[in-house]
Amino acid sequence: MAKILTVLYPDPVGGYPPDYARDEIPAITGYPGGQTAPTPQAIDFTPGQLLGCVSGELGLRRFLEDRGHTLVVTSDKEGEGSTLDRELPDSDVVISQPFWPAYLTPERIAAAPRLKLAITAGIGSDHVDLPSAISHGMTVAEVTFSNSISVSEHAVMQILTLVRNYLPSHEWVTAKKGWNIADSAARAYDLEGMHVGVLGSGRIGQAVLRRLKPFDVTLHYCDVHRLHKDVEEELGLTYHPDARSLVSAIDVLSIHTPLHPQTQNLFDDELIGAMKRGSYIVNTARALIVSRDAVVRALNSGQLAGYAGDVWYPQPPPPDHPWRTMPYEAMTPHVSGTTLSAQARYSAGTREILECWFDGRPVRPEYLIVDGGGLAGTGAASYTVAG
Repeated sequence: MAKILTVLYPDPVGGYPPDYARDEIPAITGYPGGQTAPTPQAIDFTPGQLLGCVSGELGLRRFLEDRGHTLVVTSDKEGEGSTLDRELPDSDVVISQPFWPAYLTPERIAAAPRLKLAITAGIGSDHVDLPSAISHGMTVAEVTFSNSISVSEHAVMQILTLVRNYLPSHEWVTAKKGWNIADSAARAYDLEGMHVGVLGSGRIGQAVLRRLKPFDVTLHYCDVHRLHKDVEEELGLTYHPDARSLVSAIDVLSIHTPLHPQTQNLFDDELIGAMKRGSYIVNTARALIVSRDAVVRALNSGQLAGYAGDVWYPQPPPPDHPWRTMPYEAMTPHVSGTTLSAQARYSAGTREILECWFDGRPVRPEYLIVDGGGLAGTGAASYTVAG
């Protein structure tokens, strides 16, 4: 029997379960392009429940314990003597989410001789040291596409929040209890007519492009894999072969590329300096794609008119993280991909992966990041491993 160590974010401050705003969520059976939604043999939760926190347990406890496995769930993942570090050495499976990642460093993987499977309940496995996972003979899997549309909606929301100066305007009628139209309008613009680009045109990037097209903007993109000509023509896309070409041509950038050695700290002072003065960046991908302090400097100097996103490093960030206090920001905690709708899908996908793993059946290729001693499936198309 296996021990499954699951690291999830803490329960709501007001207790669990919360009072739900709705009684149901739409049933999603498939995604654009034909991939089906997760298809586990069964689920032990009601879609729309808060599953991503500690008490939610991704809806896995009955399933795992009925099969004789041991489930340990914790939010305690950092610091000397954390539950993660105490429980890891004899764990067979580790599950965590991008929103509250269990950082599986080379040291942690080396300290876990039984660890054979790491699952991301969601999308993005950069919190796992992939070279160490490969040398350790592990499988790394994630629930691809489960929350892609959720993230794309969040990115569009944050673009509009920045460009329309929404948060400062909101503060005038709430925190400031005022009614200052001039100050609210002084940094507000129409998105219409702007040039908007995405870095990374995978599932999320393409979803952002499709959602922005009705705003009558000019769309640009950059990706190592160029889209089919029909898609470019349908959306009126301008392709750029590299990030510098892209950012010099646009007013708004939305980042959707994976984090790997070639994208880490890509947006430094030089690349941000190549953007138009007064550009906006929205980053719902990974925080380390941008230089933390370069973003702060650009906002203070006016090179950037705004920065938004929901990804930080580390997660959660310390109280003195400069993004908490920098000007012209619209930051959120990492929530874009953990709506209640998304949780139903990534919890079901996690169970599907576990069912396959325990039953000796192949895991879907689109869920695989590392398998068989190397990058596999989606991982082979999305990640690089430094040699």
